[in-house]
Amino acid sequence: MLRLTDIKLPLDHDEQALELAILSKLNIPKSQLVSFEMFKRGYDARNNKNIQLIYTLDVNVTEPEALLVQFSQDQHVRATPDMTYKFVGHAPEDLNERPVVVGLGPCGLFAALILAQMGFKPIVLERGKEVRQRTKDTFGFWRKQPLNPESNVQFGEGGAGTFSDGKLYSQVKDRKHYGRKVLHEFVKAGAPEEIMYVSKPHIGTFKLV
Repeated sequence: MLRLTDIKLPLDHDEQALELAILSKLNIPKSQLVSFEMFKRGYDARNNKNIQLIYTLDVNVTEPEALLVQFSQDQHVRATPDMTYKFVGHAPEDLNERPVVVGLGPCGLFAALILAQMGFKPIVLERGKEVRQRTKDTFGFWRKQPLNPESNVQFGEGGAGTFSDGKLYSQVKDRKHYGRKVLHEFVKAGAPEEIMYVSKPHIGTFKLV
């Protein structure tokens, strides 16, 4: 599979424009294009009279090796990297003890998820309340009600990030694609697929919970 970067199209482009841009960039007939998917979509708004969409596309073609040779000097045509998440191991069959994860914030949640996917059956400890009750307690405090020391902006399901602006930073320098694993799990859980490719992915706390 090939990764094409810096594919620029106007804001109002039609559905066929991406396919035509791929065929034009690689100079191939449509019969050689098997499929493609969007890896990233951003904006170039430096010229406010000509705002463009900028795409990074992963393209499946019939002869990728030949095209890689042909475009070896073009930095915008490269092989798609392997983005498969690599587990560091798996639980032994005779597992006698279960790992404990302390805290149900983002790190705790994903640590527990990865451990579970590896077969370790983690136990998660959280001193605060579940997110809906915690939201009531936190908003109440912001409206001058007494502080609940066990249910507030710091303690409870979702961690401190529950009351952030909800953006998912995609980690451009994430060479091991850990961030993509996180986004993929959000999509599996019902988040919109666009978070996989938009330049500033965003779910929003009230959709997340």
